[in-house]
Formats: sequence, C-alpha cells, structure tokens
Amino acid sequence: MSEPSENPQELLRKVWLFSGCSDAELGYIASLVTPRSIEAGTAVVREGEPGDDFFVIVSGSATPTVDGDQVGELTSGSFFGEMALLDGGERLATVTATTPMALLVLNREDFNIMLEAAMPAIAPKLLAVVGRRMRDLARHEGRPLLGY
Repeated sequence: MSEPSENPQELLRKVWLFSGCSDAELGYIASLVTPRSIEAGTAVVREGEPGDDFFVIVSGSATPTVDGDQVGELTSGSFFGEMALLDGGERLATVTATTPMALLVLNREDFNIMLEAAMPAIAPKLLAVVGRRMRDLARHEGRPLLGY
C-alpha cells in the first residue's frame, strides 16, 4: 500500500477528533505527523508492550483485542495508542490491521505538542474516548464500572 496521497492537513480535517481545530491548528498538527502504511494482518501495537506512538486511521480498519478477545473495531477516522501516551504505561490492547491501512502517526513528543497546540478542541473528545475504552476494558475483565 502506498503512503496517503492527500495533504495531511486535509486528512486530519476529516477526522472527528480534529473537527474543532482551526486551520492554523490543523496545519501545525499536520506538520508533526508521519504517514505510515500497514499491510492487512499486521499487529500495529501489542498488548503489554511500551507505547510511544499515537495513530490516526486515514483508511482501512483494525481490530483491537485484549487477552485475545476482540473488544471493538477501528475504522477510518478512528485513533488508537493514546492510553499509553497519556499515562506512560504499557499498551492495553493489541491492534491488528484487518485490511491494508493508511495511518498518520505522532510520536510521544509530537503527541504532547499536539495537545498543547489544540487542547481546547481535542481534549474533551480525547477524554471521552479514553473513558469509553476504560469502561469497555473493565467490562471485558469483569470489573465493576466505578469511577473515582
């Protein structure tokens, strides 16, 4: 699969997470991302490994699994990898490409720069997804859905 041919700023504009960003914010974030292509069947991240990258799916789909059990589906416009970057822990799931994928990738440093650059537009959406994923993981593990 070839690298995404469209301008990264235009690709980011199509992603729900970045929909509230200004043109200037999108341009800055686009300057930080690296395009990456993944073949179907490739594990992009593995549960239990250190996490140093954040991924935005431009095209294609992937399946997240925890302990070998599918816990969702990720498609164009989805993102993953944020949990390990936010808390410094290990990957909580394995994410495997189910089709060829085009991704935009931010390393840890650039992820933090992105958050600083567009915090008001991105943070509430990012936190909503993190909360939903934590609840999904708690359900998967049979733990009560408690917050604190």
